Amino acid sequence: MNPPATTITSATGKVRPELGSFLASLRPGQKIRMTQSIRVGGRKWTATTTGVYRGLDYLATGLATQRVPEDDIVVPVVHFTKENGELSSISLDEHTEVELAQ
Repeated sequence: MNPPATTITSATGKVRPELGSFLASLRPGQKIRMTQSIRVGGRKWTATTTGVYRGLDYLATGLATQRVPEDDIVVPVVHFTKENGELSSISLDEHTEVELAQ
């Protein structure tokens, strides 16, 4: 489920090479910490979560009407399991940080 780092792209651009290489090196079962910067209007904050890495995949979304395939938006997604057992995922963007957790 881990594509090579050179193929990790998103609708808004390529994932940073160092993040792509790190994600490609992860194996299911490793504990990771993910941090994202979130902005809504003029407010900005940081959110951090930890979990057990399950894999890297792509989320394909599209418009509600039938259009050409180029209208689809494809984003890389990190799948993980939270400490409470909840299966969760985070879409990657240019502000996402992922690291091994203790």
